[in-house]
Amino acid sequence: MAKALYIAEKPSVAREFAKALNLDIKNYDGYGESPEAIVTWCVGHLVTMSYPESYDKSLKKWSLSTLPFLPEEFKYEVIPSVSKQFQTVSKLLNRRDVDTIYVCTDSGREGEYIYRLVEQMSGVQGKCRKRVWIDSQTQEEIQRGIREAKNLSEYDNLSESAYLRAKEDYLMGINFSRLLTLKYGQGISDFMHTKYTVVSVGRVMTCVLGMVVRREREIRQFVKTPFYRVLIHLSLNGRQIEGEWRAVEGSAYFASPLLYKENGFLKKENAQRLIQKLGQPPVTAQVVSLEKKKEQKKPPLLYNLAELQNDCSRLFKISPDETLRIVQELYEKKLVTYPRTDARVLSTAVAKEIHKNINGLKQISGVAAFAEEILSQGMHQNVAKTRYVNDKQITDHYAMIPTGQGFGAMKSLTGVALHVYEVIVRRFLSIFYPAAVYQKISLTTQVGKEKFFSNFKTLISQGYLKVTEYSFQKKKEEDPGQENQELGQEALEQIAALKKGAELLAESFSIKEGETSPPKRYNSGSMILAMENAGQLIEDEELRAQIKGSGIGTSATRAEILKKLVGNKYLALNKKTQAITPTLLGEIIYDVVNASIKSLLNPELTASWEKGLTYVAQGSITPEEYMEKLEHFIRSRTNGVLRLNNQYQLRGSFQAAAAFYQTAPRKGKSNGKTTKKGDDTHGSM
Repeated sequence: MAKALYIAEKPSVAREFAKALNLDIKNYDGYGESPEAIVTWCVGHLVTMSYPESYDKSLKKWSLSTLPFLPEEFKYEVIPSVSKQFQTVSKLLNRRDVDTIYVCTDSGREGEYIYRLVEQMSGVQGKCRKRVWIDSQTQEEIQRGIREAKNLSEYDNLSESAYLRAKEDYLMGINFSRLLTLKYGQGISDFMHTKYTVVSVGRVMTCVLGMVVRREREIRQFVKTPFYRVLIHLSLNGRQIEGEWRAVEGSAYFASPLLYKENGFLKKENAQRLIQKLGQPPVTAQVVSLEKKKEQKKPPLLYNLAELQNDCSRLFKISPDETLRIVQELYEKKLVTYPRTDARVLSTAVAKEIHKNINGLKQISGVAAFAEEILSQGMHQNVAKTRYVNDKQITDHYAMIPTGQGFGAMKSLTGVALHVYEVIVRRFLSIFYPAAVYQKISLTTQVGKEKFFSNFKTLISQGYLKVTEYSFQKKKEEDPGQENQELGQEALEQIAALKKGAELLAESFSIKEGETSPPKRYNSGSMILAMENAGQLIEDEELRAQIKGSGIGTSATRAEILKKLVGNKYLALNKKTQAITPTLLGEIIYDVVNASIKSLLNPELTASWEKGLTYVAQGSITPEEYMEKLEHFIRSRTNGVLRLNNQYQLRGSFQAAAAFYQTAPRKGKSNGKTTKKGDDTHGSM
């Protein structure tokens, strides 16, 4: 009797497929079998690309004469630590009684690559192969994925993209790491007083290092500028309100060189002179204008992985890598949909069934009332017509949302994992609520020729904000970016009642000293957002939503890249604040790359490579076209470095970098990771 073989990425996922198929499974070593089907798994990658010495034993020794290394055909090998499972899977794939293979690895480029390598190494032929593409591990979704499984050949472009991504990372890593190590490694070691330094280079990793080092140097070079603002303190029915002076047209200081900006002086004495000119308080201030308007703040878009990692870094001070681990656990326990997504919207198909997700959340005490209110009032019925549903903004998976299932598994979650789940749930429920509404008033008063400006704001309708009051927060966070005086409704009504020409008593004036601020350091969350937006740290959520295009790395790899840079000791991560800073070694590596293959530090270029992979997956360009450009890039950059003779100049850069650190590296000490390779040849500086 012919059987179907289901191959998942992990044993836990394989078990979920067996349950969803209602199979009477008998367990064996590395797989399970029933009369009608077999279920097995890959335990992640079983096959990897071979090192250069597999092509030619002489390539084990690093030498400039063997670069660039660009094989005509790539070799692959089974990973020794998982060879037993590979043999199991390979035998099952080729069993005579297996006529249909259901590929159930993770629904993305990496999951596709994991299976294709196994199939390639196993020499599978003459089988019907189906691709199961799901967005959660609920029983209904697994059954739908199997029922609607397409021929594996329909994912060939995605597979080509996956192979190219691996080849690109491999070729850049092998060639540029060897090239820069041989050319500059000894010079770095001499400067750092270490035995030997390997310069680790990566397509995405090196670009991210560059972003952090550039930001750190901007902070160092920043010179703070003090400035002095003049404030007026007005009395209104026994209540004091403030206004800020600005040198607008008509002011005695309009366009004056004494100003830092229109609202501040460069020197305190000039601010004091202004106060003297205004007169001895109390003085009369006249209302010259009053503007009233209502402002709406819509619920934010749904979570993709980058947005969630950023919020978890801010709220819980956990790294992107830890956030990914937690949300992967939530996914495997059926609590949320597929986490490695770049989309922040839902598909129209999901929108039609969204009541099921909401209905399930009625079982969670903290949010049950919201779920009940949404369903009873039909607040979800028109979601397909909102900005939260857009098929054009979805590639592989829609946004991350709760499934409305899996609540039995919540008992096994840690405190932080429960908080992460709550964040996802509340963000999801919030999109069905109306916007929060604020009343804003802008008041302008005048003393003599000088004008003072006051802005007031109060929340008049909570809207979705009542859903996003998290249980783990001790106090409600302030609305970010406010420069308004928060007042109660009564006070706001008193201000709103003022008429043009009305007079208020200025009880006093004061000087408020400030200073310009340097750029912010990246933290682990904002770094993920900057990677998503090709090197731009775009904090405004609405603006981020409008920007389209490939970022640096993918949602599945960004956290791992940061982790590797910290592991290499190129970057330091403050676990308490999640702030990211370069180490001295990291800055030296940056200087080496900047002086040799500067384009590796360019976020836009790195993003363009990622976009090229997307074009291959879409069938817009051929793998051959992409590979030709890649090989040209590696060949031209390698030859360029071989012609360089800049070791002396680089030593000056190293010394400049070291000058910013409190303690210079001492003999026998190192600020970075070093590796000894006794049989390698290398240059000196």
